[in-house]
Amino acid sequence: MIRTLSMIAFAALLTACSATSFTVGSDFNAASFTSRVERGATSKDQVRSWLGEPNGTGVRIETDGQRYDEWTYYYASGNFSDVSATKLKTLQIKFDTRGIVQGYDWSLPKE
Repeated sequence: MIRTLSMIAFAALLTACSATSFTVGSDFNAASFTSRVERGATSKDQVRSWLGEPNGTGVRIETDGQRYDEWTYYYASGNFSDVSATKLKTLQIKFDTRGIVQGYDWSLPKE
């Protein structure tokens, strides 16, 4: 999560030179994703066809030693004159060694 926030902050700073508003990442519909995904059955290829390429990839090691590939999608939009109103949403998906979804979590901005 820290890596994702750092990338967002860096991109936002680059954008600051030319505009007062900014967007980072690609927007996605979390409700649409959760209505389609099936833990233990949905593949990386299916996720990619729904959401496109992930903004970031990594590895998650659980406390029991289980290893998962993890994809991160994020989208942020806001205005530099009121950064506290920035809207950020994230989606993290973990895949087993076969490339099948084993879990996911997301965060959405307050409406």
